[in-house]
Amino acid sequence: MIHYTCDCCKRELAADELRYVVRMEVFAALDPAAEEELEDDRDHLQEIQDVLARTDVDDADTLYEQRRYDLCPTCRKRFMQHPLGREFSKQLDFSAN
Repeated sequence: MIHYTCDCCKRELAADELRYVVRMEVFAALDPAAEEELEDDRDHLQEIQDVLARTDVDDADTLYEQRRYDLCPTCRKRFMQHPLGREFSKQLDFSAN
């Protein structure tokens, strides 16, 4: 029998309990070529090779990553309110005028 644990609060989830799956993809965003540079005969494989050549060998594994997390209903609600783990008000740095 498969047992699930909430990856956030580490609580063991019962087999019949509702759980949520969060799947995340993180990949390098490559800027598209300028419109005047677009050509039908450009070599896409060469462009990829050029990007890989500019990337450090240690960073090559971080061009694409995939992760999966199981969440209980409480942690899912908290995750949906702050998916990046920070509150919006803390991001703003207002002066003390």
